[in-house]
Amino acid sequence: MSFTFCDCKSLPNINLSNFNTQKVKNMSYMFKGCNSLTNINLSNFNTQNVIDMSNMFYNCKSLTNINLSNFNTQIVTDMSYMFFDCVSLIKMNLITKDNKVLEKFDKKLIMKINNYL
Repeated sequence: MSFTFCDCKSLPNINLSNFNTQKVKNMSYMFKGCNSLTNINLSNFNTQNVIDMSNMFYNCKSLTNINLSNFNTQIVTDMSYMFFDCVSLIKMNLITKDNKVLEKFDKKLIMKINNYL
């Protein structure tokens, strides 16, 4: 699924709740450059086999809130620049590699996530 929606600059929202992602290993650059994306539903994404999530939301400048609490990141090896340049992102919920919930409102922390959890 790498690069699937990359540079869809006019896409304001997307509902992927019915996508079957069970066998996906690479989600890198999946939404990179989706500048207009404000709403995204990834509620049923199965990420148990994903290894690469790098640059996944890179440059999603309009995205304000994202809930990734259902993401399983236990075998992910690369999350670099996952939220790079998500300047409007003020709330994020993510399960980390050790399955602790990370919920932050601090943009500085989001920038640190760019260098990996």
